[in-house]
Amino acid sequence: MSTERADDAALIVSELVTNATRHGRSPCRLRLRVADDLVVVEVYDSSPAQPRIRALTDDGEHGRGLAMVRHLARHLDVTSAAGGGKTVRAILAG
Repeated sequence: MSTERADDAALIVSELVTNATRHGRSPCRLRLRVADDLVVVEVYDSSPAQPRIRALTDDGEHGRGLAMVRHLARHLDVTSAAGGGKTVRAILAG
């Protein structure tokens, strides 16, 4: 994995874990997998509330994290968990 991709993965982890703890208001679980040419970052929290990608504004100080993750990742999705909660997954090239 290149240094640039490692930096992107670290930023994505930071954003998703911060969002899970701040907005999910619960402990979260992080799962990080590296396989072939992909890095998969998954963060689970127990809140059923779906994250929102907010419109970017010039003066906004918050709400840019998911937009940034979406830009850096090849794929971003949210899956509801059967027992409640959700997993936010970002996939980026390795």
